[in-house]
Amino acid sequence: MLPQLSPAPKGARKRNRPLRCRGRWSVLVLATLALGTPSTQAHPHVFVDGGVDLRFGPDRQLETLEVTWIYDTFETLYMLAAHGMALNDQGTLDEADRLELVKRLSQWPEDFDGSAHLTVDGAPVALKWPSALDVHMIDGRLQLTFERALPVPMDPTGKSIDVAFFESTYFFDFTITNAPKLLGTAPDCAVELIPFDPDSGDKEQLQLLAKLGREETPETANIGEAFADRILVTCA
Repeated sequence: MLPQLSPAPKGARKRNRPLRCRGRWSVLVLATLALGTPSTQAHPHVFVDGGVDLRFGPDRQLETLEVTWIYDTFETLYMLAAHGMALNDQGTLDEADRLELVKRLSQWPEDFDGSAHLTVDGAPVALKWPSALDVHMIDGRLQLTFERALPVPMDPTGKSIDVAFFESTYFFDFTITNAPKLLGTAPDCAVELIPFDPDSGDKEQLQLLAKLGREETPETANIGEAFADRILVTCA
């Protein structure tokens, strides 16, 4: 599970569409709390763009996944309000607030499932606990970055590497909008991004998800994986 960073839902958006500023945050937050909309009854509830980069060490072994989350403008301001913070006149965070937010968001819940899920030759790899979290405002949107290190650096040669970008309960909908990068001393690898195709999904499952209330969790275990964008890496 991911940190419950915002105390109430917001309207859904279609995947892979540009996100828009939705007006003055204070008015919208009050309206959302007071009125709600039909979309507040559907999964998912929080929408996050971003992606995953792969970092290699000097010996060309895969060491770390570097994860990026980018919240939309409305969710950004809603989260800041929940933490008692606001943007300054320059449209960004004062440094003291930024550092305080880093401190607070670094306290990951015990059931955090990572959002970046690594398999190698079909076998899941349990990554280390998130580290090196940082927070910045980018074009009016809150960006979180953090690292998930492999338990042991891995030689990727001849292996099939799959990184899926999702949260298990599908409360958070993650979309890869940043092209994946191979960082450090990377070997010769081919990288393919495979976005989730909503037309190929289980329409019956989607209808069941849409009927769930705000506090309900899907009965299907790890349902988020069915809607995940994926990064496939093969190294010669």
